[in-house]
Amino acid sequence: MNKKYWAGSLAACAAFTLLGCVQPTQQTVTTAATKNTPVAADNFAEMYASLNGDVIKQHAKILASDEFEGRLPTTIGEKKTLDYIINNLKKFGVEPGNGDSYLQEVALMQITASPDAQLQIAEHTFDYKTDMVVSSKREQAQIDLTDSELVFVGYGVNAPEYDWNDYAGLDVAGKTVVILVNDPGFENPDSGKFQGSTMTYYGRWSYKYEEASRQGAAAALIVHETAPASYGWSVVANSWSGPQYGLVSDDQGASRVAVEGWLTLEAAQQVFASAGRDFATEKAKALQGPYHTAMGITASTTVNNEFEKSKSYNVLATVKGSELPDEHVIFTAHWDHLGKDESLDGDQIYNGFHDNATGTAAALEMARAFAQSTPAPKRSVSFLIVTAEEQGLLGSKYYANNPIIPLNKTVANINMDALNVLGKTKDIAVVGMGKSDLEANLKIAADKQERVLAQEGSPEAGYYYRSDHFSFAKQGVPALYADGGNIPFDEATAAYRKRINVIVRGCYHQVCDQYRDSFDFLGIEQDARLLFDVGYQVANGDKWPQWSATSEFQRQP
Repeated sequence: MNKKYWAGSLAACAAFTLLGCVQPTQQTVTTAATKNTPVAADNFAEMYASLNGDVIKQHAKILASDEFEGRLPTTIGEKKTLDYIINNLKKFGVEPGNGDSYLQEVALMQITASPDAQLQIAEHTFDYKTDMVVSSKREQAQIDLTDSELVFVGYGVNAPEYDWNDYAGLDVAGKTVVILVNDPGFENPDSGKFQGSTMTYYGRWSYKYEEASRQGAAAALIVHETAPASYGWSVVANSWSGPQYGLVSDDQGASRVAVEGWLTLEAAQQVFASAGRDFATEKAKALQGPYHTAMGITASTTVNNEFEKSKSYNVLATVKGSELPDEHVIFTAHWDHLGKDESLDGDQIYNGFHDNATGTAAALEMARAFAQSTPAPKRSVSFLIVTAEEQGLLGSKYYANNPIIPLNKTVANINMDALNVLGKTKDIAVVGMGKSDLEANLKIAADKQERVLAQEGSPEAGYYYRSDHFSFAKQGVPALYADGGNIPFDEATAAYRKRINVIVRGCYHQVCDQYRDSFDFLGIEQDARLLFDVGYQVANGDKWPQWSATSEFQRQP
C-alpha cells in the first residue's frame, strides 16, 4: 500500500511536532533495501518446528489465570508475573540483559482519581464513567476546574506538514478544549486529507492531550464515538478509571493540562445543544478544514487524587550473538494488564489472556528457541517484556528513553501483542504496512508458510501507534508489528473462527478476555514461527533494515 507519510526526514523534522523528532546519534548504515542472507544454522528447522502452540498455550493459560490477578503493575500480580517469566528464562538458558539482572526498574507515578467526580457544563451535571471520565496527571491532591470557558477545537490538531492547525490564532490558556477523536481523514477518506481512513498519530488520544498541553489549555475533553475511536465507551470507562500510571516527571505533571477527560457522544450532544449548537453540524465544519469556535458556556469539576510513586519492572534477556554481539534485534511484548476491580459483581479480574498473555508466552518460547540455536545467531537477539503498556506504553517508553542496549546498536524491533487465537490463516496482517523493509524479511518468512502479506484490517484504528514498537519507532529504530490475518486456512478453521468471534467479540479490556479450552493455538504457533524466522534473518543478515522513504520515522546517520 502506498502511504504518503511525512517525506524527507530532516525537512519533516522541522515541522513534525507531535513526536518531538527524537534523533539519536546512530552509526552510518546502508540505505539499500535489506537483503538478508542467513548463515546456516544446523538446527534452525528444528528450533522453528519446536515453537509449539500447545506449549505457548500453557504459558498463556498460567499467566492469565486468576492467581495472577490481572497482572496490574506494582501489585502481587506483577511479582508473580516477573517470577514466572524470569524462572522460565533461566530454565531456557537465556542470559540477563541488564548486566547480571533481568530487570530494569521503571519509576511510575500512580494517580487514582476519586470515582465520585462530577462534571458540570452549563445546566448539565455529568456522572463519572456513565457520562464522562476525568483525571489528572498532576501530582496534586485536589485539582479544581472552575468556570472554564469551553472552546471546540475540531480535531485538536497542529500539523504543519498537512497545513492544518485547529489552534491557529487561538489562545486557550485557562480554557477547556473539546476535541473530536481520530483525525480529519477518517470520515472523509477521499478528501486527500491526512492519510484518508488510515489513522495518523494526530488521531490518537495521547497526541490530543499532548497538544492541548502545549497550547496551554486548562482541560481537554475528547468526544468518544465508537467507530472513529475503534472501541466502545466501556473501554474508555474501564481504562481511564481506577489507578492510572505515568512516568515520574521532574515538574510533577505541571506541563500537562490540569484535567484530561472523555465525554460520551450523548453527553457531548447535550453540551453542544446547551451552547446553541448542533454537534453534527459543528463536526461537519471541522471535517472541512482547521476549525475552532468559542462555545459560550463553561465547565467545572473537581478531581480528587490519591497519588504515590511506585516501582515496576521491564524484563530484558539476551541470547548473545556469535559474531556481532553488540548489535541487537529486540523482540518486545508487554506482560501487564488491568488487574482487578473489586467494585464489580461476579468476576472482578481482567485476566488479559489475549492482551497480552499470548504475546508474553510466545516471547518466552521464542527466547528458548534462539537460546538453543546452533550456531548462535551472528547478532544478539534480546527479549524486552515490558510493564505498563496498558497505561500508555510506559514501560517501552521508559526503555526507549533509557536504553540498556544503545539505540545505535539496536538493529530492529519486532513486537508481539494480542496474538491470533482465531486459527491458521493464509495471510499475515501487517500493521502500518509500507513503513520499513522489515516487510521484505516478513515476506520471505511468509512465503515459506504459503501466506501472503496483507494490510491490517482496520488501519483507521491507528494500531501502529498503540503498542510498544511505537516507542522504538519514535527513536528511529525500524519496528515491525504483524500477526494473524483474515483469510482462514480451511473451511474447518473458518467455522471455528466464526464460533469464537461470537464468544470473544467485545472482550477487549473486559473481564471476559480469559483463557478458554476451546481456543485453537495453531494460529499463534504459525505466527510465532513466522516472527522467529524474521528475527533470525535480521540477526544473521548483512545489512540493517531501513525505514521506507515515506515513513515518518527515519534513522539518522
